[in-house]
Amino acid sequence: MVDANAFIDEAVASIQKQVGSGRAMIALSGGVDSSVCAILAHRAIGSRLIPVYVDTGLMRKGETDRIREIFQFMNPQVVDASDRFFKALAGLTDPEKKRMAVGETFIRVFENVEDSLDVDFLIQGTIYPDRIESEGGIKSHHNVGGLPKHMKFKGIVEPIADLYKDEVRDVARVLGLPEEISERMPFPGPGLSVRVIGEVTPEKVAVVREANAIVEEELVHQYKPWQCLAALLEKGTGVKGDNRCHGWIVAVRAVESRDAMTANHMELPWETLNKISSRITSEIPSVARVVYDITPKPPATIEFE
Repeated sequence: MVDANAFIDEAVASIQKQVGSGRAMIALSGGVDSSVCAILAHRAIGSRLIPVYVDTGLMRKGETDRIREIFQFMNPQVVDASDRFFKALAGLTDPEKKRMAVGETFIRVFENVEDSLDVDFLIQGTIYPDRIESEGGIKSHHNVGGLPKHMKFKGIVEPIADLYKDEVRDVARVLGLPEEISERMPFPGPGLSVRVIGEVTPEKVAVVREANAIVEEELVHQYKPWQCLAALLEKGTGVKGDNRCHGWIVAVRAVESRDAMTANHMELPWETLNKISSRITSEIPSVARVVYDITPKPPATIEFE
């Protein structure tokens, strides 16, 4: 386990050395990884850090407004790039191509910001499991295997690339980040696009966003899962209002883990699962049925794509 205090001193010094007298942007998402990197970079280079939050249109319900509120002391720039991301994802169904599209769009958006701000470096919250999964060919992470080969930045700075998630949380606590951030569940860099099987459209994302909000409301505080989520599969036959319908199938997943390298499904009470199913199918009219995923990692991954 990492010595958080020692790590913070080393990371701040490393960022100062890598960035030098230059300016850097932090890809701020509000998750614990990027938040820790933002605080470390702010300590290291102060006002030469430009926090940029990209609204991809693939974020959780209410995410953008909450990020503005939490990090207002850093005056983050909020870039609405949702149209660009949906355009990049249009027609794609292969999971890897979708991840690559999101990764390249991320970089292109940041390059546009760089052009207007004269920024030299990009700081990212890549952690050790991200690198292992990308290098091992399990899946491409938008901030590792999904990066395009040619970028305008002088370099990428990854302060926590050798840490596991639980170690990042320890660092967050020592840094004094609020519990809402330090204990926050992992959320994929490509956002809700990895929770939509097949082509990603605004309609599908709207459905899975609402389903994810319901799952988190029912599980996070009471059961404290390592991660819980809802994914949109395909359409299936259902009955609503005594009429046959063809609606979406939503898969619910809740897992326990230590470092995301392995995970087991949570054995949730039937009453809880029934409540989640009832809420999703009644509050989201286009959903016909709900299923619960009990597959461990391996052989499955935590996310669906």
